[in-house]
Amino acid sequence: MQIPFGDLKRQYLDLQEPINAATHEVYESGWFILGKQVEKFETEFAKYCNATYAVGVGSGTEALHLALLACGIQNGDEVITVANTCVPTIAAISFAGATPVFIDIDEATFTINPSLMEERITDRTRAIVPVHLYGQCADMDAILAIASKYNLKVIEDCAQAHGALYKGQMAGTMGNAGAFSFYPSKNLGALGDGGLVTTNDEFLAKTVTKLRNYGQEKRYYHSIKGFNSRLDELQAAILSTKLPYLNSWNDRRRNIAKQYSEAFGSLGINYPVEASDRRHVYHLYVLRVNQRNRFQSILAEKGIGTMIHYPVPIHLQESYQEFSSQSHYLSVTEKIVNEIVSLPIYPEITEQEIEYIINTVLFAYKQIVG
Repeated sequence: MQIPFGDLKRQYLDLQEPINAATHEVYESGWFILGKQVEKFETEFAKYCNATYAVGVGSGTEALHLALLACGIQNGDEVITVANTCVPTIAAISFAGATPVFIDIDEATFTINPSLMEERITDRTRAIVPVHLYGQCADMDAILAIASKYNLKVIEDCAQAHGALYKGQMAGTMGNAGAFSFYPSKNLGALGDGGLVTTNDEFLAKTVTKLRNYGQEKRYYHSIKGFNSRLDELQAAILSTKLPYLNSWNDRRRNIAKQYSEAFGSLGINYPVEASDRRHVYHLYVLRVNQRNRFQSILAEKGIGTMIHYPVPIHLQESYQEFSSQSHYLSVTEKIVNEIVSLPIYPEITEQEIEYIINTVLFAYKQIVG
């Protein structure tokens, strides 16, 4: 049996007719940038998240970048975040002219550890970017308490957390802003790049709206310097078509994760922890294993695709070597990157495939531990 790590074609085939109808409507309209489809999706996604405002932009990276700028982040500022994330998180901070300050992660949830935060705050610290990694929200109560104490902005990186909950509240609605990615492989994915900023702050929403379109308040009248970062009509139409399925897709991911965890827990395999006050949406299902290369090789021989999210933390990347001195703050991060491995988890996986993956993981684990 061959089971790819991801298979986006399956979802498209399931929704081929409504997606094709939605895109055909855009073609027929003759309007392709910042039109009624974008407005419609912004309204729908804001309602879904229970946010007051949603502003579509060109990518998840740009969502975070423009949200930072709208929150007043500028050259020389410091932004607290994690090194255990995808590079776009840090790229957005750099685009805003700020410097990332890395905090280690909680070993159970892989999200930022708020108890380590205050010792890293300086007189240049202006914001915190908690990454809701793998589909689970960070400890937002603790983060928001620290932000309030030091008058810091909080911009949630929700690129992997569409529909995730923290104490019943949606990801992207707890800080000053939330930044979402609609990269095709996300829980809610477009058929190309796309992003969105959620907020309950009218000024922030209006500022992002201007920033995404060259700083225009109206056509050819530019009140601030901005960018070209617009969610296009085709992607908005596709996302509107998919949004009604998001909850059921997340439920399916959670069901798959439950099957995995129940099977793996019996052998003592280190499987993902869902904190009791959160609802994990399992964008990724990440195990920790010894002899990871051998483990992956066994699964590959059996036709199962795996990936590592992420093999090199930011401060050890060649392009960000100026942050390597922060290594001594990141012992947990540097430990887990040698152990983590992601299994296939997407709504279209069949029960037969789930059973095959479980049996193969158990076989591989027994081969390794003896």
